[in-house]
Amino acid sequence: MSLPLEGRSAIVTGAGRGLGRAEALELARLGAAVVVNDFGQPGRDGSGAASATPAEEVAAGIRAAGGRAVAHTGDVADHQQARELVELAVAEFGQLDILVNNAGILRDRMVFSMSEDEWDSVIRVHLKGHFNTTHFAAAHWRVRSKAADAPVYGRIVNTSSEAFLAGSAGQPNYAAAKGGIVGLTTSTALALAKYGVTANVICPRARTRMTADVFAGFQEPAGDGSEDRLDPLAPEHVAPLVGYLASPAAAHVNGQLLVVHGGMVAVVERPRVAAKFDTKQDAFTYDELDALLTPHYADRPTGETFAAAEVLGLKHE
Repeated sequence: MSLPLEGRSAIVTGAGRGLGRAEALELARLGAAVVVNDFGQPGRDGSGAASATPAEEVAAGIRAAGGRAVAHTGDVADHQQARELVELAVAEFGQLDILVNNAGILRDRMVFSMSEDEWDSVIRVHLKGHFNTTHFAAAHWRVRSKAADAPVYGRIVNTSSEAFLAGSAGQPNYAAAKGGIVGLTTSTALALAKYGVTANVICPRARTRMTADVFAGFQEPAGDGSEDRLDPLAPEHVAPLVGYLASPAAAHVNGQLLVVHGGMVAVVERPRVAAKFDTKQDAFTYDELDALLTPHYADRPTGETFAAAEVLGLKHE
């Protein structure tokens, strides 16, 4: 019996550690040949010298287990290096079938304290990094589809965050970047559907180098003989969903947002129009808007915004 991704090739960015590593290993387990990308800087804020070691170690581990993998140590936020990443996948494996965008950094600060560089660097790695790889992968699939005069196989899995859904007061740069990734994903899903490509986005929650302080001591398996239990916040809870979205079974899943962690997957519904108001004149006036909107918001709970904070309460039952 063949594996679901046998004969497919994949790129996983930020795959030297944490979520990306777990995702790369899962895609390889499901039969895909994998380009393991990681710039290799040690600091979760993108600081420190770049290193080839994280990506090369994961690629070596895949090969040792009988899979096919090659390391790429470029910076996906650099347009040319993102091009080279896609070209490497095509050169090594004949074509690209799956793109998983995961690379990111954190530079947390309240909005009134955040520097321009702290804003720019996070937007660059997360949002521009997602765009760069998507751009070159999409061009590859479009050319192949036109040459074949038929749809091809293409899967994009992007990484957003509950920080975008629920709002995160100390992460305006990160929340904005992750919100932008959702917009990029839904736009890409519509643009590439005719070529046979799907694009979906996940909001994972996991204990990684980036979230070590956030989840320190939180929900770890108790020291009561249950040490063999998987940590509820282990990245391995996220990786199977990525494998599924990358597979033929998910051919009809496109432009969707899913929250995943700890043995739970939640499908998030798109926003709905809660109320609609029409002017009784040619155009609204201040007084008319005051008469309509002020009563509408008067009885709303204090602090309720467009943010969906309830997602933070989702858990495996």
